[in-house]
Amino acid sequence: MAKSSLPKLVVFGDPKKGQVAEAIEEFADFAKGKARIVASCHIDECTADILEEVDFAVVFGGDGSIISAARSLNQSNVPVIGVNLGKLGFLAEFSVSELKDFFPSLTSGKAHIEKRMMLSCRVLSDNKEKFRSVAVNDVFIAAGPPFRMVELKVLVDGQPLAGCVSDGLVISTPTGSTAYNLSAGGPILSGKMEAMVITPICPHSLSFRPIVINADSRVDVFGVRVNEGTTVSIDGQISLRLSVDDVVRVERERSDFLIVNNPLRTHWDTLAAKLSWAEKPKYKVLDSE
Repeated sequence: MAKSSLPKLVVFGDPKKGQVAEAIEEFADFAKGKARIVASCHIDECTADILEEVDFAVVFGGDGSIISAARSLNQSNVPVIGVNLGKLGFLAEFSVSELKDFFPSLTSGKAHIEKRMMLSCRVLSDNKEKFRSVAVNDVFIAAGPPFRMVELKVLVDGQPLAGCVSDGLVISTPTGSTAYNLSAGGPILSGKMEAMVITPICPHSLSFRPIVINADSRVDVFGVRVNEGTTVSIDGQISLRLSVDDVVRVERERSDFLIVNNPLRTHWDTLAAKLSWAEKPKYKVLDSE
């Protein structure tokens, strides 16, 4: 992007959610003379020709909106600026006021853009592909109704890893390590890492601990015993019901998710502020005698 030209932006957000419409309108007024907004629309309404000419995608909403946008933008190589209007804000790093403060560095080409790996998920039946999607956070298999434990067989690069009798399984990216993976007892990974985490959900074994594997590995999950409602879910947003004949294959996606970092905070600041990570114990203060 030439320094003399205005950055071209596409703005995403659902105006029916919370304060999104108001925030987009406020930003559009602010951006006049500073940037060119090529389009403002829902992510699924954005065409490839629009994405080809933009420098950044500005997404107003919560982390769910960012994740949805990232899956759609993964082939376009467009960096995402996340503006947090939701509850948590791990990926939606900017407030509206912070975006305004940060904007001069955008126009001068000094934005710090970070690459985050994604996952490719395919579901195969009789060696035929019946489902494909990319995942920003995770691919997880949930037992589903009637909510009996399921039995899964996990292979890594064609080699048996473990049998898993549990309520399901999470395969996570480093970005998603602070999502379902963390709730299921998995480790926190730096978002810049290139790795996958395999974490069982409530396993029927005290010794089945989460494991971190190479990002270039291929994970195949076979359903030995599943329920009628067992599903595979992508980022908790796209789901497909599984049968015992299905194979869930997870690999690294070839393209990356590009996100613009907020220079005012780090990944660890966000963990501490949002989840109270590594917070000091609340010691009892003894009255002096």
